[in-house]
Amino acid sequence: MQLRVPLCYDSSPEWVETVMNDFDSFLQDHADCERKASSMAMSFVAKFPDRLEILPELIDTAVEELEHFRSVYKIMQERGIKLNHEIQEDQYVKQLIKSCRSGREERFMDRLLLASIVENRGAERFRLVYENLPQGKLKEFYQDLWASEAKHGEVFVKMALIYFDEDDVYKRLKEMNEIEGKIMEAMPLSPRLH
Repeated sequence: MQLRVPLCYDSSPEWVETVMNDFDSFLQDHADCERKASSMAMSFVAKFPDRLEILPELIDTAVEELEHFRSVYKIMQERGIKLNHEIQEDQYVKQLIKSCRSGREERFMDRLLLASIVENRGAERFRLVYENLPQGKLKEFYQDLWASEAKHGEVFVKMALIYFDEDDVYKRLKEMNEIEGKIMEAMPLSPRLH
Protein backbone atom coordinates (compact mmCIF):
# COMPACT_ATOMS: atom_id res chain seq x y z
CA MET A 1 0.00 0.00 0.00
CA GLN A 2 1.51 3.32 -1.08
CA LEU A 3 1.04 6.18 1.33
CA ARG A 4 2.58 9.23 -0.19
CA VAL A 5 1.24 11.08 -3.20
CA PRO A 6 3.68 13.81 -4.20
CA LEU A 7 2.58 17.41 -4.20
CA CYS A 8 1.89 18.75 -7.69
CA TYR A 9 3.66 22.07 -7.16
CA ASP A 10 7.08 22.73 -5.64
CA SER A 11 7.51 25.82 -3.50
CA SER A 12 9.70 28.38 -5.23
CA PRO A 13 13.15 29.62 -4.22
CA GLU A 14 11.48 33.07 -4.05
CA TRP A 15 9.21 31.81 -1.28
CA VAL A 16 12.24 30.61 0.71
CA GLU A 17 13.96 33.96 0.19
CA THR A 18 10.82 35.80 1.36
CA VAL A 19 10.77 33.70 4.56
CA MET A 20 14.48 34.14 5.25
CA ASN A 21 14.16 37.92 4.82
CA ASP A 22 11.35 38.14 7.40
CA PHE A 23 11.83 35.15 9.67
CA ASP A 24 10.13 36.77 12.65
CA SER A 25 6.87 37.07 10.69
CA PHE A 26 7.29 33.48 9.53
CA LEU A 27 7.59 32.35 13.15
CA GLN A 28 4.40 34.21 14.07
CA ASP A 29 2.53 32.54 11.21
CA HIS A 30 4.08 29.18 12.04
CA ALA A 31 2.79 29.47 15.61
CA ASP A 32 -0.68 30.28 14.29
CA CYS A 33 -0.57 27.26 11.95
CA GLU A 34 0.34 24.90 14.80
CA ARG A 35 -2.62 26.16 16.84
CA LYS A 36 -4.91 25.69 13.85
CA ALA A 37 -3.54 22.18 13.18
CA SER A 38 -4.25 21.14 16.75
CA SER A 39 -7.77 22.57 16.51
CA MET A 40 -8.35 20.82 13.18
CA ALA A 41 -7.47 17.40 14.63
CA MET A 42 -9.79 18.04 17.59
CA SER A 43 -12.57 19.21 15.25
CA PHE A 44 -12.54 15.71 13.69
CA VAL A 45 -13.01 14.30 17.20
CA ALA A 46 -15.93 16.68 17.80
CA LYS A 47 -17.61 16.12 14.42
CA PHE A 48 -17.01 12.37 14.10
CA PRO A 49 -17.05 10.91 17.64
CA ASP A 50 -18.46 7.66 16.20
CA ARG A 51 -15.25 7.00 14.21
CA LEU A 52 -13.72 5.12 17.13
CA GLU A 53 -10.88 3.62 15.07
CA ILE A 54 -9.23 7.01 14.53
CA LEU A 55 -10.04 8.94 17.72
CA PRO A 56 -6.87 8.00 19.65
CA GLU A 57 -4.62 8.99 16.73
CA LEU A 58 -6.51 12.24 16.19
CA ILE A 59 -6.07 13.13 19.86
CA ASP A 60 -2.35 12.23 19.70
CA THR A 61 -1.98 14.39 16.59
CA ALA A 62 -3.74 17.32 18.28
CA VAL A 63 -1.43 17.05 21.29
CA GLU A 64 1.67 16.80 19.09
CA GLU A 65 0.64 19.91 17.13
CA LEU A 66 0.10 21.75 20.43
CA GLU A 67 3.59 20.68 21.51
CA HIS A 68 4.92 22.10 18.24
CA PHE A 69 3.12 25.35 19.06
CA ARG A 70 4.77 25.40 22.48
CA SER A 71 8.19 24.87 20.87
CA VAL A 72 7.67 27.65 18.33
CA TYR A 73 6.40 29.97 21.05
CA LYS A 74 9.55 29.27 23.11
CA ILE A 75 11.69 30.26 20.11
CA MET A 76 9.58 33.40 19.70
CA GLN A 77 10.04 34.30 23.36
CA GLU A 78 13.82 33.91 23.02
CA ARG A 79 13.74 36.29 20.05
CA GLY A 80 11.34 38.78 21.69
CA ILE A 81 8.54 38.10 19.18
CA LYS A 82 4.91 38.31 20.25
CA LEU A 83 2.08 36.09 19.10
CA ASN A 84 -0.34 37.61 16.62
CA HIS A 85 -3.32 39.09 18.45
CA GLU A 86 -5.66 37.49 15.91
CA ILE A 87 -5.03 34.48 13.73
CA GLN A 88 -5.27 35.64 10.13
CA GLU A 89 -7.67 33.84 7.84
CA ASP A 90 -5.76 31.25 5.83
CA GLN A 91 -6.75 31.83 2.19
CA TYR A 92 -4.91 28.68 1.15
CA VAL A 93 -6.95 26.42 3.45
CA LYS A 94 -10.14 28.36 2.73
CA GLN A 95 -9.75 27.67 -1.00
CA LEU A 96 -8.92 24.02 -0.37
CA ILE A 97 -12.08 23.62 1.73
CA LYS A 98 -14.13 24.95 -1.20
CA SER A 99 -12.96 21.92 -3.19
CA CYS A 100 -14.45 19.49 -0.63
CA ARG A 101 -17.58 17.64 -1.62
CA SER A 102 -20.80 18.11 0.35
CA GLY A 103 -22.17 14.63 1.15
CA ARG A 104 -21.38 13.49 4.71
CA GLU A 105 -19.11 10.57 3.71
CA GLU A 106 -17.55 12.40 0.75
CA ARG A 107 -16.85 15.44 2.90
CA PHE A 108 -15.33 13.23 5.62
CA MET A 109 -12.96 11.66 3.08
CA ASP A 110 -12.10 15.03 1.53
CA ARG A 111 -11.41 16.66 4.90
CA LEU A 112 -9.05 13.81 5.87
CA LEU A 113 -7.26 14.13 2.53
CA LEU A 114 -7.18 17.92 2.83
CA ALA A 115 -5.50 17.51 6.24
CA SER A 116 -2.96 15.17 4.64
CA ILE A 117 -2.19 17.65 1.86
CA VAL A 118 -1.80 20.57 4.28
CA GLU A 119 0.58 18.49 6.42
CA ASN A 120 2.56 17.42 3.33
CA ARG A 121 2.84 21.05 2.21
CA GLY A 122 4.03 21.96 5.70
CA ALA A 123 6.62 19.19 5.55
CA GLU A 124 7.88 20.37 2.16
CA ARG A 125 8.19 23.96 3.36
CA PHE A 126 9.75 23.06 6.71
CA ARG A 127 12.35 21.04 4.78
CA LEU A 128 13.14 24.10 2.65
CA VAL A 129 13.41 26.28 5.74
CA TYR A 130 15.69 23.70 7.38
CA GLU A 131 17.92 23.52 4.29
CA ASN A 132 18.34 27.31 4.24
CA LEU A 133 19.03 27.98 7.92
CA PRO A 134 22.55 28.21 9.31
CA GLN A 135 23.78 25.46 11.65
CA GLY A 136 22.29 25.68 15.11
CA LYS A 137 19.24 25.00 17.27
CA LEU A 138 16.78 26.54 14.83
CA LYS A 139 18.02 24.36 11.97
CA GLU A 140 17.72 21.23 14.15
CA PHE A 141 14.21 22.24 15.20
CA TYR A 142 13.02 22.56 11.60
CA GLN A 143 14.65 19.27 10.66
CA ASP A 144 12.66 17.49 13.40
CA LEU A 145 9.50 19.34 12.42
CA TRP A 146 9.86 18.37 8.78
CA ALA A 147 9.91 14.67 9.73
CA SER A 148 6.93 15.06 12.04
CA GLU A 149 4.76 16.87 9.47
CA ALA A 150 5.54 14.26 6.81
CA LYS A 151 4.37 11.57 9.25
CA HIS A 152 1.12 13.48 9.88
CA GLY A 153 0.48 13.64 6.14
CA GLU A 154 0.56 9.86 6.03
CA VAL A 155 -1.56 9.48 9.18
CA PHE A 156 -4.57 11.21 7.61
CA VAL A 157 -4.37 9.05 4.47
CA LYS A 158 -4.21 5.92 6.64
CA MET A 159 -7.33 7.13 8.44
CA ALA A 160 -9.16 7.55 5.14
CA LEU A 161 -8.14 4.03 4.10
CA ILE A 162 -9.90 2.60 7.17
CA TYR A 163 -13.25 3.82 5.85
CA PHE A 164 -12.90 4.07 2.07
CA ASP A 165 -11.74 1.98 -0.88
CA GLU A 166 -8.03 2.39 -1.57
CA ASP A 167 -8.49 3.21 -5.28
CA ASP A 168 -11.12 5.84 -4.42
CA VAL A 169 -8.87 7.40 -1.76
CA TYR A 170 -5.86 7.70 -4.06
CA LYS A 171 -7.90 8.91 -7.01
CA ARG A 172 -9.41 11.67 -4.87
CA LEU A 173 -6.07 12.47 -3.25
CA LYS A 174 -4.53 12.94 -6.69
CA GLU A 175 -7.40 15.26 -7.71
CA MET A 176 -7.08 17.29 -4.53
CA ASN A 177 -3.29 17.51 -4.89
CA GLU A 178 -3.80 18.96 -8.37
CA ILE A 179 -6.25 21.52 -6.98
CA GLU A 180 -3.80 22.35 -4.19
CA GLY A 181 -0.99 22.85 -6.69
CA LYS A 182 -3.01 25.42 -8.62
CA ILE A 183 -4.00 27.21 -5.40
CA MET A 184 -0.40 27.27 -4.14
CA GLU A 185 0.97 28.48 -7.47
CA ALA A 186 -1.45 31.43 -7.41
CA MET A 187 -0.72 32.42 -3.80
CA PRO A 188 1.17 35.72 -3.40
CA LEU A 189 4.65 35.52 -1.92
CA SER A 190 4.65 36.12 1.82
CA PRO A 191 6.60 34.91 4.86
CA ARG A 192 3.84 32.45 5.72
CA LEU A 193 3.70 28.68 5.74
CA HIS A 194 0.81 28.70 3.23
